[in-house]
Amino acid sequence: MFKVAIVHDWLVNYGGAERVVEAFLKIFPDADIYTLVYDKKKMGKIFPEQKVHPSFLQKIPFAAKLYTKMLPLMPRAFESFDFSGYDLVLCSSSCCAKGVITPPSVPHIAYIHTPMRYAWDQFFEYQKRTSKVVAFFMNRFMPSIRLWDFVSSQRIDSIIANSRYIQRRIKKYWNLGSSVVYPPVDTSRLCPNNLAPEDFYVVFSRFVPYKRIDLAITACGELGRKLVVIGAGSQEKELKALAARYKNADITFTGRLSDEEVMSFLQRCRAMIFCAEEDFGIVPVEAQACGRPVIAFAKGGSLETVIDGQTGVFFDRQETNSVVEALKKFETLEKQNCFMSERIVSHAREFSTERFCSQIKEEIDRILNNF
Repeated sequence: MFKVAIVHDWLVNYGGAERVVEAFLKIFPDADIYTLVYDKKKMGKIFPEQKVHPSFLQKIPFAAKLYTKMLPLMPRAFESFDFSGYDLVLCSSSCCAKGVITPPSVPHIAYIHTPMRYAWDQFFEYQKRTSKVVAFFMNRFMPSIRLWDFVSSQRIDSIIANSRYIQRRIKKYWNLGSSVVYPPVDTSRLCPNNLAPEDFYVVFSRFVPYKRIDLAITACGELGRKLVVIGAGSQEKELKALAARYKNADITFTGRLSDEEVMSFLQRCRAMIFCAEEDFGIVPVEAQACGRPVIAFAKGGSLETVIDGQTGVFFDRQETNSVVEALKKFETLEKQNCFMSERIVSHAREFSTERFCSQIKEEIDRILNNF
């Protein structure tokens, strides 16, 4: 029997990275899962308790809520797992999961969502947004975390990056090559409504600073466009106060919605506005799966998921004026019927879960044959 271990950073919320683990289980349904901490209440239906092996940090009270504060302990936690009884270790990592130790006879394949952002290129941004106490500890511990991150990356037998953008980061910080397989998007549950779009734009995101929802609000506010903002988060009061300044624009906050309600807005909008620099970015693909174009920041994964002039348009800078110009360009192209729903949906389906499973299995078979 071929024994597989899947390693993931943490299982406390369901998001894009957890979809990857779910897809891994479709390929290897009998695999065991190893992770830092596990929230049974939130994740038990998707990842059954009997399959999941959390680290010793699970014993700390409220570990599933406080895990982000445990970065100095994470390397030791992942290195404590014993994989001597397995034939393959498959990691899903954006933090420390890829740092596990495997015997020489056990191949270790890592699917990398990104090298640790807060340790490398986004260190100063994270530092600016934290308290003085947290910034002090970041300065204290991060040099050793960076060293461990590089050293542990050299133990990986083969790396798969989730985009060409992340492939470049892997080369920059770990000096390692990688192949690229785009993450899975559940395009099968999304579809267009085949009706003419309604006169509003949409933003769908967590309300956190790097998502730059403020840019969509200020751009639509200056142009007097209708905007629907879906989501919730730490910036909610700040963003609502910003929207209130624009009396000539209709900016509505819906709060959190069900998947069906979100799909309805995506199907009916003129376009989605996406202002974040993401490693890949699932939401723009979901909008396209509903047949709607995306107005996106021209950096990160969006450059690999949006086709300029066909499935959306780009803006070059995270500034209000740049978004305003992109909206004007979009509306000009929209009048010229440049955004065909069938073409947009067809493009989105190139990122389906079925495609991911097929490509990952091919990649794993290739790596094992060469191991």
